[in-house]
Amino acid sequence: MVTSNISSIFTGTLHTLTQSFLIPVMVVLSIFFIYALINLGILVAEYYKRRNNGFDFKIFINQILSVKNHNDNDEIIRVIENGQIPLNHKEVLKTLVLGSDVSSEFRESIAIKMVEDESISSAKKLERTDIIAKIAPAVGLMGTLIPLGPGLTALGAGNIQSLAQHLTIAFDAAVLGMASAALAFITSKIKRRWYEEDISNLETIVDAVLEILK
Repeated sequence: MVTSNISSIFTGTLHTLTQSFLIPVMVVLSIFFIYALINLGILVAEYYKRRNNGFDFKIFINQILSVKNHNDNDEIIRVIENGQIPLNHKEVLKTLVLGSDVSSEFRESIAIKMVEDESISSAKKLERTDIIAKIAPAVGLMGTLIPLGPGLTALGAGNIQSLAQHLTIAFDAAVLGMASAALAFITSKIKRRWYEEDISNLETIVDAVLEILK
């Protein structure tokens, strides 16, 4: 008798606890979906911006290497300012040029550090969508399973209307979870390729600047 009461109390407590997760789970799924949708819009805008940018990597490198007077920092900075590259990359290059009076070893160390910082910054921009892509299906699964308990109870009691309501919630959670994960995955995948290309270009441009500053 005592064991049965303890089991009943434990089961009831566990059921109440799991059901209390339903609203937070649905709120989190809604936030995930809205955030993934916003990032998809940002991705489209960035795509058109990049396509209309008109940046030619080879031409830009040749412009830097063609600076006749390698000690003319103003000319090098002018070429950098006119280049269609990200503003933060321009700051990296200008920092190297303005620090041309230091030793070449120290300048190379600064260059490596700044390129690494840019790589870390790019990775941070992808953290949230990466997290959503990985955990949204799990959260969606939670939102699917939680309503099934009351739904099965309603089925046992012959309450078809209550069963339909709980199944609707379960399906909505599954769809939100998978949609959020899919949108976030697409966004992260495309942006990661862009950022890796940007960092690769920056490394080569930094090497070119260091070369003409020798």
